[in-house]
Amino acid sequence: MQKNLKGQTFSAKVIRIIDGDSMEVLYEGQPLKIRLSHIDSPELKKSQPYGKAAKKALSDLCYGQYVTVQVEKYDRYGRAIAIIVNANKQIVNQQMIIQGMAWHFKRYSKDPLYARLEREARKSRAGLWKDPDAVAPWEWRKKK
Repeated sequence: MQKNLKGQTFSAKVIRIIDGDSMEVLYEGQPLKIRLSHIDSPELKKSQPYGKAAKKALSDLCYGQYVTVQVEKYDRYGRAIAIIVNANKQIVNQQMIIQGMAWHFKRYSKDPLYARLEREARKSRAGLWKDPDAVAPWEWRKKK
């Protein structure tokens, strides 16, 4: 059983990209599932547009790298909710919004920086914002 890492910051290797906002890292020889905080990406399982692109974008940002993991809390599925900083010192969570591969997940995040990054991505029509009728993942999950 993994120890509680809430509030901890550590380095770990990204060993699997699950979708556009979830990954697995190897920490102290054990796989640890991580959900990126502040963001929600298009659904992969339910074939939401940009789901595959979001997974690829996350992979391009950090797969195979040693990243810095800042665990904020845990979700109801036992995943660590975290900020990820990649080898290039980019905050991966923010990069996903900048690239138009995720929404600011306002239900769980009140961070004004993420809200601003989403507004800028929408304005520049980055990634999924090319689609004027883009559906937020939390709405998509309800429909399918």
